[in-house]
Amino acid sequence: MTPQRIATLFAAFCFGTAAWAAGPHQHGVAQLDVGVEPGRVVLELDTPLDNLLGFERAPRTDAERERAAAVVKKLQAADGLFRIDPAAGCTLEKVSLKSAALGLGADAAPAKGEHADLEGRFEFRCKAGAKAGFLEVGLFEAFAPLKRIELQVVTQRGQLKAVLVRPASRVVLAR
Repeated sequence: MTPQRIATLFAAFCFGTAAWAAGPHQHGVAQLDVGVEPGRVVLELDTPLDNLLGFERAPRTDAERERAAAVVKKLQAADGLFRIDPAAGCTLEKVSLKSAALGLGADAAPAKGEHADLEGRFEFRCKAGAKAGFLEVGLFEAFAPLKRIELQVVTQRGQLKAVLVRPASRVVLAR
């Protein structure tokens, strides 16, 4: 499969998952999309803030602001949360976080209501991304309220859906 074909599949995958990820807002459940290309692995996370913070609104107290800052710091250190098969030779390149309630993202505006989410994009540059046989997801270890992760994966070898339920953490990427 050519790199252009992979990029096209990945773009269609991301566009197609927007409707899927925009489904019901469920506490304890997060969506994680994984795209594997020869030179990179991209992960996109969509989760209610409650799964990360224990509340889903803008922080109101100093303690809540400190908790939110700690969550952002964990997410920015994504190479500790997402461990890609070492055979792929991946290193974290870029993290983008978006949450109006936390004031994250270019168009972040003060959040209204009590149901806020966080979207994260984690880009890894890889020497041989296609050699990634598995992904270890450390979100359960990092965020106690999270109970289930629904995944969609696109690789050169095809697409798959998977579900991780606490305490499972490994997703097989090679088929």
